[in-house]
Amino acid sequence: MSTSTAQVDTVLLKVASRCNIDCTYCYVYNMGDEGWRGMPALLSDATVDALCRRLSELAQTQSRKFAIVLHGGEPMMLGPRRLKKLLAALRSVLSRDYPIAIQSNGVLLTREILDICDESDVSLSISIDGPEDVHDRFRVGKKGQGTHGQTRAGISLLKAHPSAERLFSGVLAVIDPCSSPAAVYAYLTSLGAPSIDFLYRDGNHSVLPYGKVAAQSIEYGQWLEGILDCYLADSAPPKIRFLDDLIKLVLGGRGVKEGLGEMDYGILIVDTDGSITKNDTLKSTAPGADRFEQAWSVHTHGFSEVVQSHEFARYHEIQRPTAPKCRSCTELSVCGGGMPLHRWSQDDGLNNPSVYCSDQLHIIGSIRNRLRGEGLIA
Repeated sequence: MSTSTAQVDTVLLKVASRCNIDCTYCYVYNMGDEGWRGMPALLSDATVDALCRRLSELAQTQSRKFAIVLHGGEPMMLGPRRLKKLLAALRSVLSRDYPIAIQSNGVLLTREILDICDESDVSLSISIDGPEDVHDRFRVGKKGQGTHGQTRAGISLLKAHPSAERLFSGVLAVIDPCSSPAAVYAYLTSLGAPSIDFLYRDGNHSVLPYGKVAAQSIEYGQWLEGILDCYLADSAPPKIRFLDDLIKLVLGGRGVKEGLGEMDYGILIVDTDGSITKNDTLKSTAPGADRFEQAWSVHTHGFSEVVQSHEFARYHEIQRPTAPKCRSCTELSVCGGGMPLHRWSQDDGLNNPSVYCSDQLHIIGSIRNRLRGEGLIA
């Protein structure tokens, strides 16, 4: 066993292995890994019972609190009865100072589901990429139809709930570098979300992300610079975690977002069969890349046993880049080397700078210039 002091920050629960829509950029269904086909469609009662025992053990043995995130697929495919039972089970072992959140596409939201989330003190983040023309370019239904109207209706229902201020944690948008950052910013802020989180597209050196003509190009960095301009000009902006973290890190502070700065994050995934895996975004690099060699499962192993293993220590270490270019970079303490999945190539594995290295350096340089202009840094 390892003497690692790593702890769990987030347990992401894949409560449903299927989705009601078919986003063309989805790493689960459309980037080559077919593992979801062999998974139970939903968490079973037996898996929920085992999961709750393991979470209770972790809460008793770990010194700091951790977060629970319900994910999928689409977690609302549980339906209200199963969701209510799951959340009640989680809250029976985790007090309300353990945050529980749901990431949803919003299409299946109902007042009944929102009431259930309210009862268990659970927050919701909704995935929406921008106005209709941007959102419906990639976030489509099973027949290729747009989903924007349904997602927007779900957000309206959420905002109309009496506990909306507590329930609605924000929106998550996957970047389309071909869109107008000003138009996307104006639209997303018009939704009244308290926070916006922007995500890079999944991709790597062997399969370039959509919109990048080369690993050295800066389409995403320029797009984010456009968002930064809007953000800094806004007299009452929402939180934008990606930019907030970069600004804090440039000023010498600490970030909270995985893939930025030099903080380590302990993230474990529980799949619908109870198996415990690495960050499942790794499956976008190669089929099964999110799997540990050891067949961990909540049915047979505690989370602490996983975290104390040599294999988890190796998994934890991949958050830190190994490429000489990264290790010698003056911006490493801010950039952090990016997400591991973005460093991957068929030739060198993870021993590369991020495919977004140039984009990161561009947006960090833009932030430095603006802070310097305000006299906040030398």
